[in-house]
Amino acid sequence: MQRTELLVSLGERSYPIVVTSGELDCVGESARTRSRGTQAIVVCDENTRRPFAEAVAKSLGSVGFAAATMSLAPGEQSKSLESAATIYERLIELAADRQTLVVAVGGGVVGDLAGFAAATYSRGVPFLQVPTSLLAQVDSSVGGKVGVNFHAADGRIAKNMIGAFHQPVGVFIDTETLRSLPDAELRAGLAEVVKYGVILDAEFFAFLEANVDAIRALDPAATRHVVARCCRLKADVVEADEREVTDRRAILNYGHTFAHAIEAGTRQFRHGEAVAIGMVAASRLAERLGRVPSDVTERQIQLLRRFGLPIAAPGLDADRLFDAMRHDKKTVAGRLRFILPRRIGDVDLVSGVEAAIVREVVQQTAS
Repeated sequence: MQRTELLVSLGERSYPIVVTSGELDCVGESARTRSRGTQAIVVCDENTRRPFAEAVAKSLGSVGFAAATMSLAPGEQSKSLESAATIYERLIELAADRQTLVVAVGGGVVGDLAGFAAATYSRGVPFLQVPTSLLAQVDSSVGGKVGVNFHAADGRIAKNMIGAFHQPVGVFIDTETLRSLPDAELRAGLAEVVKYGVILDAEFFAFLEANVDAIRALDPAATRHVVARCCRLKADVVEADEREVTDRRAILNYGHTFAHAIEAGTRQFRHGEAVAIGMVAASRLAERLGRVPSDVTERQIQLLRRFGLPIAAPGLDADRLFDAMRHDKKTVAGRLRFILPRRIGDVDLVSGVEAAIVREVVQQTAS
C-alpha cells in the first residue's frame, strides 16, 4: 500500500505525519518509534470507538503498550473543561506518568480535547493524533493547537478560547477511515481543503477544480494526494510561525472570523460549512476593498458548490453576527482583523477595515 511520510520540522518538537490507506493496524508500530512509555490511553467518541479506536488499542498492545480506551459523547458539546476533567480522572485512575501516551482517535473535537488534556496533565505528556475525519486529517491534527470551548455566563460560547500549544509526537492518517463519514461530514471537511488552495497554492486549487468527482468518491490516490498536500502546506506554515508570533500562521484562519461568528449564532452549520460561508464572505470583503476582481470570489463559489457546500447563511441576525465577530479571539484592541485574498494562492492579514463595509458583507451573507 502506498504511503506518504512528511516531517514537521520544529527542532526537538519535530514529528512525522504518515498518510496511508488501509493500514490502521500499523499505528502501534508508528507510536513505538515515538514513545518510550509502556502505557497508553486511547481517547475516542462513540462514533469512532468501533472499529477505529479498538483497532488502534489492539495495535498499541501488539508493540508492548498497556492500552486503555475511554469514549466520550460525540459532538462539539464534549469540547469543554468538564470533558477534559473526565480524561484527567481516567489518567489518575491509571496512575499515568509523564511517559504515558495519549492517543486521540476521532475528529477535531476528540483531537483538540485529548490534546488539551495531554498538554495540561502532569504539565504535559506525549500525544499521538490518529484523525478519522477529513477536517481533522487536513487541519486540526497538524500544528499543535489544542483547546476547549468556554461557555460564558451570558450564554455565549467562546470557541477554542482555553487552550495551549502542544505538538503531537506524531500524526497517523489512514484515509480509509473517511469512508465511515456521513456525506455531509465529508463535504464539511472539503471546505478546509479548498482553503489551502486559496491561501497558499493556486496549482492545488486548480487540481481540486479538475478532480471534484474523484475526490468526492474518495478515490484512494486522489484522497492521499489531497490530504498529504494539505498537511505539507500547513506544516510549512507551522514551521514558520509555530506559536503565532509573526502573523504568518494567521493565514490559516481564512474565512474563520466570519465562520466562528456564524457558529456562535446558530447550530445550523457544521464547522466546515461555516468556513465555506466565511471564505466567500472574506473574498467579497476583499472585493469591496478593491483587492481582488470578482472572478476570485466566483471561482471559490463554484468550487464550494461543486463540493456541496453552502456559500451563505440566510436568515441569520446580521447584527448578532457582527457582534459575535467583534468578540472573536483574533480581534486585537477591539479592531477586527481579516485574512483576505490578493489572488488565488496568496492572502494577507488586513486590519482596520471600516465597520460599515464589514456590516454590508455580513448583511449580504445573512440575506
